[in-house]
Amino acid sequence: MAADSYEDIAIGKGDPIPALEVQPQELYHAKSFWTRWIFCQDAKVIGIQYSITAIAIGLVALVLSWLMRMQLAFPELVPFLGAAEYYQFVTMHGMIMVIYLLTALFLGGFGNFLIPLMVGARDMVFPYVNMVSYWIYLLAVLVLTASFFVPGGPTGAGWTLYPPQAITSGTPGGDGLGIVLMLVSLSIFVIGFTMGGLNYVITILQARTRGMTLMRMPLTIWGIFTATVLALFAFPALIVSCIMMTLDNMIGTSFFMPAIVEFGEQSEYSGGSPILFQHLFWFFGHPEVYIVALPAFGIVSDLISVHARKNIFGYRMMVWAIVIIGALSFIVWAHHMYVAGMNPWFGFFFATTTLIIAVPTALKVYNWVITLWKGNIKLTIPMLFALGFIVTFVNGGITGLFLGNVIVDVPLSDTYFVVAHFHMVMGIAPVLVVFGAIYHWYPLITGRFLHEGMGKFHFWVSFLGSYAIYFPMHYLGFVGVPRRYYEMYDSEFMAVSTNYLNQFITIMAIIVGMAQILFLYNLITSAKFGKKAGRNPWKACSLEWRTSEVPPGHGNFGKELPVVYRWAYDFSVPGAKEDFIPQDIGPSEVPEAKAEST
Repeated sequence: MAADSYEDIAIGKGDPIPALEVQPQELYHAKSFWTRWIFCQDAKVIGIQYSITAIAIGLVALVLSWLMRMQLAFPELVPFLGAAEYYQFVTMHGMIMVIYLLTALFLGGFGNFLIPLMVGARDMVFPYVNMVSYWIYLLAVLVLTASFFVPGGPTGAGWTLYPPQAITSGTPGGDGLGIVLMLVSLSIFVIGFTMGGLNYVITILQARTRGMTLMRMPLTIWGIFTATVLALFAFPALIVSCIMMTLDNMIGTSFFMPAIVEFGEQSEYSGGSPILFQHLFWFFGHPEVYIVALPAFGIVSDLISVHARKNIFGYRMMVWAIVIIGALSFIVWAHHMYVAGMNPWFGFFFATTTLIIAVPTALKVYNWVITLWKGNIKLTIPMLFALGFIVTFVNGGITGLFLGNVIVDVPLSDTYFVVAHFHMVMGIAPVLVVFGAIYHWYPLITGRFLHEGMGKFHFWVSFLGSYAIYFPMHYLGFVGVPRRYYEMYDSEFMAVSTNYLNQFITIMAIIVGMAQILFLYNLITSAKFGKKAGRNPWKACSLEWRTSEVPPGHGNFGKELPVVYRWAYDFSVPGAKEDFIPQDIGPSEVPEAKAEST
């Protein structure tokens, strides 16, 4: 398309670039500390609120993991940690990390901060509802935290909360308020997320700026959008199962509770199905993996493209891979249930779908590698974390192919091999992306860089330390060391070497955890003392760096919203004066470069 006709599009003459779907709303601008930071309707501030709350509760989960590892390796150092406390800490650590940290960070934190900026909107479509969604999330966190302080403590049923164990009196927290508060907290979380998730979807579909077609959106937005849709379909299964189990516990219904004998006495339950809960839980639980993974995929794609100064390879393929992964994630859930007594033919079906979902996932890895190929790679801290993610995700994904096959999963299911796989693919890999994203967008949030020396130290300790923790766990799984055990020293079937390896894992876990404390120190101090970043320090093409001021104020852009002429990956374009062309730069300003046709 010729430059002059493209300029016609910019000013709206016969325009294939349509008018805004949603006219810019009147925004409420904060006038005090309370309306600026507490009762705030600015999506960017709400994103920071989500992130701070998620990191705070995540630190609790980190301390719990330290205590668990100390009990396993050096029990004499934690004499106050009994069997009940151990299982309670296992449960709370798992649930906090998966739901209250990672889901909240990717969707609540990055989603709120980046969606309006990247699609060229003033704010979320429903700012007030967005504010309320955060406060409901905070309430969910407080209810969960309260379970530590009730008689009997939090639930110790394991993070999957399987009945009948979850609500029987022999389980820590099972006959008190512990399990009830967990179920209520999860239900509150789902309510809050539904409010926020509908906001994300409507904003992306209806509030994009002119010229921002779906196929011009950054892959970060595609990842967050698809993950949000997954969550809106998957979370109902979680809230329904939480309500049903609460009724089983509180008023004696039998949705999930069969007729059982407890401590020699026949219970009042009869006719319930524990397997039904497992199906409901994992119908939510496996899409939950991709609710965390898909935003990570999108963010990594953007980090690699920016810091390799190279167009993303196969953009449309990447978009469709995200969508296909999201769709397939709903038909693989029962690979978590091979040992639950399902019909073997079900196992065959879910093993097949599990292997199929690996195909679009592998396509994304191939595209990342090809994007890096012959790129002008700059080993910035965000790029280091992005590369670390690719390696870690591939490793964790390959072990997932092991466990996706019934015949391999059955002997490995209750061993440390599962712990290693799950933490590599669902723990370490997404967390590396979280760190990379924070290092990348911190200059946009604060106007300053994080300290580079501390950042590189943080990366290498976190990356290498994670492998020192979880690679040995694969070996422990192969030799038959069982997971979920409180004490293993008296087990005659285990070699002495496994105890030494267990102690090594624990020491490395403490070292890696301490590195995160350094990262938090870097976050806090760099906001005031960090090197000033200026505008668009990474020379990225996407709209979040094109705001009227840095850090962006409420409303994001100046008097006029930007008009988008191209995709978000115009790097190293032949003929262009610079090695990047922002999305809102028209063809007349870069006549040497070929304009993208609409």
